[in-house]
Amino acid sequence: MTNLVELKVNLHCEECIKKILKAIKKLQDIETYNVDIQLNKVIVTGNVTTEEVIKVIHKIGKTATNWEEVATNS
Repeated sequence: MTNLVELKVNLHCEECIKKILKAIKKLQDIETYNVDIQLNKVIVTGNVTTEEVIKVIHKIGKTATNWEEVATNS
């Protein structure tokens, strides 16, 4: 089953983006992943949950929140 995971992550430099992408690549069953630097958004598709993606981003010391929660609270 393919899920779409959209997260708000502070992407302030190229090094951060590289670390995030490297961490996401290690997840099993991902199909695509991308970052939108202008929106500070990480997008992952595949057989993964939002919690799994947040967990790997937290492991590298970054904060990630569900995109829908951010949009609702704005």
